[in-house]
Amino acid sequence: MDDWRPGASKDTLLKRALLLSEIRHFFSQRSVLEVDVPILGHSTVTDRNIESILVDVAGSSGFLQTSPEFFMKRLLANGSGDIYSLGKSFRQDEIGEKHNPEFCLLEWYRCGWDEHQLMAEVVELVEILSAINQSSPISTSKMTYSECVSNVLGFDPHQISLEKLRDFAANIGSKDWLKETRENCLDLIFSVAVEPKLPAGLVLVYDYPACQAALSQIDRNSKGHSISRRFEVFYNKIEIGNGYFELLDAVDQNGRFDMDIESRLRDGKPFVGKDKKFIDAVEAGLPPCAGIAIGVDRLLMGMLGSASIDEVMSFSWPRT
Repeated sequence: MDDWRPGASKDTLLKRALLLSEIRHFFSQRSVLEVDVPILGHSTVTDRNIESILVDVAGSSGFLQTSPEFFMKRLLANGSGDIYSLGKSFRQDEIGEKHNPEFCLLEWYRCGWDEHQLMAEVVELVEILSAINQSSPISTSKMTYSECVSNVLGFDPHQISLEKLRDFAANIGSKDWLKETRENCLDLIFSVAVEPKLPAGLVLVYDYPACQAALSQIDRNSKGHSISRRFEVFYNKIEIGNGYFELLDAVDQNGRFDMDIESRLRDGKPFVGKDKKFIDAVEAGLPPCAGIAIGVDRLLMGMLGSASIDEVMSFSWPRT
């Protein structure tokens, strides 16, 4: 039996090590501080689409963190300045060609920046990393969410009625989608019908509908549509990152957590309480900033043309 062997080849492991080293060099040159935050905490995210791994700790319960975001924002509120984290995060029930329960995440925050400034730095970083991995030069595209959807499907996601959106989602999925929310229908339609049609190379999609704001600020675009100031990053049609012009209003933040919790209860998912220390930090004063999380394993997949995340990790979950 050869199931003891790693999934990644020696050459891939060398490229992975070089990638991690170059990431640290990139941020060191720009005076962005590397921070080491807990991967185990008392609280976790309320997001209805993310399930955390619950663990027993000294007679009480805790969670393996799905990202370093909340701890990093507490550091930002305490005056840390520009920071980044490069390490492991965990999510329950995520196993597949692009998913592993344990994964490597790069997350960073730039104080005083907006999402467009951060997008420019993302492009700069990915171009450097592609070069050191001997990938061919990459093309870069930047487009709004509305442009992506209308170019592929022919409708404006900001203006289409919920009824028509549900019909569209039901044609892709099942009749169950005729009862789904606008946010979930858009998620399905984009991932199934739009993502596969994105250009090759590096693609940055921004100005998502307001219903998909997550932890980003909400604004209006030039047409007066309500949009969330967030963006997603795709590398060779693989989603690798999610960035925000960060929400600073603690009351708004608290309200969004309440909506998350209601959605989870509606879906029959386990109750997850709010992270009070995180909310207290936002209330104390999170500085204006933009932040992004990039999946390092997926980034390497895109660079090497790997078909599975197992090919870029030493030991994915099935091999442990």
